[in-house]
Amino acid sequence: MNDFDINAHEWGLETLGVRAGQTRSAEGEHSEAIYPTSSFVFGSAAEAAARFSGEVPGNVYSRFTNPTVRMFEQRIAALEGGEKAVGTASGMAAILSTCMALLEAGDHIVASRNIFGSTINLFEKYMKKFGVSISYVDLQDYTGWAEAAQERTKLYFLETPSNPSCELADIAKIAEIAHEKGAKLIVDNCFCTPALQRPLSLGADIVIHSATKYLDGQGRCVGGVVVGNEQDMEQVVGFVRTCGPSLSPFNAWVFLKGLETLNLRMKAHSENALALAEWLEQQPQVVKVNYSGLASHPDHELAKKQQSAFGAVLSIEVRGGKEGAWTVVDNTQMMSITANLGDVKTTITHPASTTHGRISQQERDDAGITDGMLRIAVGLETLEDLKTDLARGLAKI
Repeated sequence: MNDFDINAHEWGLETLGVRAGQTRSAEGEHSEAIYPTSSFVFGSAAEAAARFSGEVPGNVYSRFTNPTVRMFEQRIAALEGGEKAVGTASGMAAILSTCMALLEAGDHIVASRNIFGSTINLFEKYMKKFGVSISYVDLQDYTGWAEAAQERTKLYFLETPSNPSCELADIAKIAEIAHEKGAKLIVDNCFCTPALQRPLSLGADIVIHSATKYLDGQGRCVGGVVVGNEQDMEQVVGFVRTCGPSLSPFNAWVFLKGLETLNLRMKAHSENALALAEWLEQQPQVVKVNYSGLASHPDHELAKKQQSAFGAVLSIEVRGGKEGAWTVVDNTQMMSITANLGDVKTTITHPASTTHGRISQQERDDAGITDGMLRIAVGLETLEDLKTDLARGLAKI
């Protein structure tokens, strides 16, 4: 049915976001179809046996494979430049599935201190329970990344930009270190998406997304995805198939629709965020603005090198510590007070008491998360309205 061939031409990212992965049925539908079915039927007992054994390709059960999920997987793999992708029930399920598939008791992870609070909790409370050890290093301490390796180091894990301090890591440099140590580099690319940054092209081995964020783009569904080479992803498939953190067909369809506008949205988000960051730098109540698009940001040149734009997320530190930060939040009238991000609606949150509230004070200090920090995920509202809303809260400090 005239399916799009991603190998037929060097298609651009915009084209891949709209076309890659689609398979049309005999009905000839133009939009991607949703297959909301738990199971699939077979023409005979022999066909059923061949499908279950893997001798003959095809669908068996939606925990294993589903046509809509497959379309999403193929599209995000094309966008990231990976061989294969695996959809999961959430971003955290993507991280869990990758770790469980590629690690065993006695293995070791080297991770940045500047990672999402739930990822730290996953490593500390659960991976350690199964005999996996973790060492944390400062995101830009490249000597530390090398020295932290042990005999059984299997994975290096980082976010860039980091959440919520918006610090960057040189992906190519850490990939080189990881490979010298015989380990794989995993990059959480949630903040940038492949529209702005493609870690695999910089030497990373695996990319992870919370598809809940910018891949969807409108805060509608929860899901995750892992992208890498065929061999590694087959191991992740095995975990998801057996243990069940699979992506629903409906959510996959929503993410497919989100990917169609990903490039446009990320450009618009980046433009709004940069303009807002420049304005915030001029406000007397703001002690610091963390956004790599600013010439004053220490990672500005690195951002220009490995990203095509600077993204939607920034963080600020305001005067008055927690009281000052909460005052700003409580006096906004338009921004959504929610810990989620990646939405066309601007969101604002106090990381120390929300997204990173369950980790220790020492862990927050190590990650640079102060009581006066606010994270703002800049949406697509009118810029002047965003300034007015924040000015209302800043004036109360």
